[in-house]
Amino acid sequence: MADQTGNFIWYELLTTDAACAKAFYDDVIGWNIEPQPSGPMDYRMISAPDGLVGGLMPLTDEMQAGGARPTWLTYLNVADVDASVATIVDDGGQVMLPAFDIPGTGRAAMVADPQGAPFYIMAPIPPEGGGESSSFSPTMAGRCAWNELATSDQHGAIDFYTRHFGWRTSGSMPMGEMGDYVFLSHGDVPIGAAMQRQPDGPPTSWIFYFRVGDVAAAAARVTRGGGTVHHGPAEVPGDELVIVASDPMGAMFGLVGK
Repeated sequence: MADQTGNFIWYELLTTDAACAKAFYDDVIGWNIEPQPSGPMDYRMISAPDGLVGGLMPLTDEMQAGGARPTWLTYLNVADVDASVATIVDDGGQVMLPAFDIPGTGRAAMVADPQGAPFYIMAPIPPEGGGESSSFSPTMAGRCAWNELATSDQHGAIDFYTRHFGWRTSGSMPMGEMGDYVFLSHGDVPIGAAMQRQPDGPPTSWIFYFRVGDVAAAAARVTRGGGTVHHGPAEVPGDELVIVASDPMGAMFGLVGK
């Protein structure tokens, strides 16, 4: 099996209303989110028609009291979670949730980059028969097709991720007063971009763009389902359209498609 270190391997929605999130995303993207957890923990799988995309975790009152809010997070593959946590902390990052084992799945931790964007790192147990995650795919419907970082220190963040996860920059696109939109690749695969966050915009964070067949139709479903379209549909390179939206509980996400 090829080295998977540095890959985006899972996406997770933290939400205050699991039933509403299911109805919303099932309609907008065409997923099937489990209506009830299949195991002892309240964690619900998110599936596209041909495979898993991620999971949904309801936020408890205790989590919300501690400051947790509806959001999307990602998991990055690492070879050794504990060693990666140590190097991330040494490099100015933070530990949000100490390393923990997920029986039968692997070991993970939640961290934040030096600018404050949270994400998980995970050393997964390889599935029987091999194979790799298809949660991220530039072309598959229902998968995350683009990972975008808006950060308070674009150059510092790019340096951090390229050193820790083996990514590289692969060109840029000028955006006027907003600066350059710097493309990121892992191996030969374009995975996303990093941009300087705007002073009046959201805090440093990742936003994930999920692929749909018709962006304009999906944007209408966002509004119909109680969400908000904040930007777009807008044209992007590759003859595609994108929107940036939030679900009814406030979690930000993007959609991309023809």
